[in-house]
Amino acid sequence: MGRKRKSGEGTVRLRKDGRWEGRVVIGYDDKGLPKTKNVLARTKGECVEKLSALKNVVTPTAAVKVRSDMPFGEWMTFWYETCCKPAVRPNTRTGYENNIRLYIRPRLGNVPLNKLTANDLQRFINWMRQDGRSEYRESRGDGLSANTIRHCYGLCRRALEKAVAEKLISQNPAKECKLPSARRMEMRLLNREELQKLLIQARAEGYYEVFLLELTTGLRVGELMALQWDDLNLNTGELRIERQVYQIKGELLIQPPKNKASIRTVILPPAVVAALRMYKQAVSSRWIFPSPKKEDAPIAPSVVSHRLAKILKHAGCKKVRFHDLRHVFATNALEHGMDVKTLSTIIGHISSATTLNVYAHVTDDMQKQAAAKIDRGIGRAEAAEPAPPAEPKAMMTDFQPTWKGRRRWGTGSLSQSKSGRWTGRCAITWPDGRLETRNVHADTEEECERLLAIMIAEMRAEVAAEKERLRAESKAG
Repeated sequence: MGRKRKSGEGTVRLRKDGRWEGRVVIGYDDKGLPKTKNVLARTKGECVEKLSALKNVVTPTAAVKVRSDMPFGEWMTFWYETCCKPAVRPNTRTGYENNIRLYIRPRLGNVPLNKLTANDLQRFINWMRQDGRSEYRESRGDGLSANTIRHCYGLCRRALEKAVAEKLISQNPAKECKLPSARRMEMRLLNREELQKLLIQARAEGYYEVFLLELTTGLRVGELMALQWDDLNLNTGELRIERQVYQIKGELLIQPPKNKASIRTVILPPAVVAALRMYKQAVSSRWIFPSPKKEDAPIAPSVVSHRLAKILKHAGCKKVRFHDLRHVFATNALEHGMDVKTLSTIIGHISSATTLNVYAHVTDDMQKQAAAKIDRGIGRAEAAEPAPPAEPKAMMTDFQPTWKGRRRWGTGSLSQSKSGRWTGRCAITWPDGRLETRNVHADTEEECERLLAIMIAEMRAEVAAEKERLRAESKAG
């Protein structure tokens, strides 16, 4: 499969009649839908050349003439391309471009910049609340979410602020608009028994280390998947977070975190370090959590999020998002006495105020407990109210993993004979297409898992060495 072309490059495809077709977006109609032009050629190379020539004709590089009475849609595009797009990440660009194309340009695009009023913007906001979705996704309701509305409004406000700075308009009409209240997605937390079930089931399915590390650090999913072995000091337990992975149209991109606070070092508990030290014996990649299907690539964030949903279902736990595991870590840390400033540093928030805002419900409970302790200390002579009966302490669950046959791709399989001995089996394909299966045997399941992981790492190393040898021979030949 060929590489994905960047946004703005156009598309190239092979038609059923054997000819190659190149297509490029040349603009948008009144409804925000793209208008395109195409070229045809007998070969892919010829098609790419024709497409490049077409782009030079239909998308000239001449600068946009900025004026106060230009349509707001043109000003919005100019502001986005020159002031906004270069400063934001590719995944953020996709959201911005969709909001401009689907909502802002169709409703406000023809209004002259210097004639745009607060009433125009308020009617636009009201339309998004009532009918914004109906033109595109009839089955999901009519109105857009409060967050989408606020994002669209934010783009308009920032573009108009720039117009004020450029003296194209005297004041920003967006300042007088009334917005729907922002809605924070409700946290769904796992209790102690559910956490135990999650880890037990994750071990059976080959994802134990992924969720163990998440529950003891609270990393964002992109940060967790971007970890490399060079980031971890197995002697001191120091883990450095300095990059993250995210997906754009199926392609994985590795970049530094979006703010300086996200570049940080956390200290892992000794038990977690020991688990990762044993886990490393089975990994022959620079990534801590390598993709089992793609060479020299980490697991995609979407893959591990989908796997979490399946593991929770197999374990009989309620459904939570991967990001909720970050909330689980933070909530447990606060409830066990960690101060907000330390927690803010560990989870990579810009300031403690952000942490206090997100976990206000936890800190409120802590303040009530502290106030009760102070009150009891001051009023010792007064008769104390009877304390509520203590809840029984959560015991270790006796949960046994289900769906043990559903293991992570590339981790082999386990079986137990009638005599009680365990056998680990893994198949691997050599560069010449030959399929080979190898086995290991042990008296216990844990030992068999360990030996199987080591064997798989050795097999992968052998295959990689064989590929390198064949590459060297082909270059020499």
